Amino acid sequence: MGQNLKHTLYEGDWLRLVRIGHWEACERTHGQGMAVIVIAVTPADEVLFVEQYRIPLGSRTVEMPAGLVGDDHAQDTLVDAARRELIEETGWSPGKVDVLLVGPTSSGMSNERIAFVRARDLTKVGDGGGVDSEDITVHAVPRAEAPAWLMRKQAEGFELDLKLWAGLWMIDRNPDGSDAK
Repeated sequence: MGQNLKHTLYEGDWLRLVRIGHWEACERTHGQGMAVIVIAVTPADEVLFVEQYRIPLGSRTVEMPAGLVGDDHAQDTLVDAARRELIEETGWSPGKVDVLLVGPTSSGMSNERIAFVRARDLTKVGDGGGVDSEDITVHAVPRAEAPAWLMRKQAEGFELDLKLWAGLWMIDRNPDGSDAK
């Protein structure tokens, strides 16, 4: 098999397993192959986190609000998806949304890319909790206490999305290290 030939090994509703040369990889089949992670701080200086059960891990996780781009909306943009997911998952609506950085989530396994998005000027518009069967618990944690809170959650048995640490860093900084204010 040639190095650039792609062969589908399996295709489901959301994912496709492919072989490219000798390498096996996973591709998203739904939406645009892109996700957003939303960095959001309330007017009370609380970082918004979401907790939910993740079937692939068999565990509850703590993450920043996130979701797929274009999964139910063909003309979705990164900003549209970030705004929608933040409202659905947390009940907070952003006045301003800035796309900070786009890159792969697991470049050795998947073609999925994720965009870090900063949401500002938040207004409470609902309870959050997600849609359908997401069963999301919203946590608004004082920013100064967020790293210690996360480590306590890990000690309690929660899985922590490692992108949390990049998100915390980008509350106040742009990806190039400059001041975000």
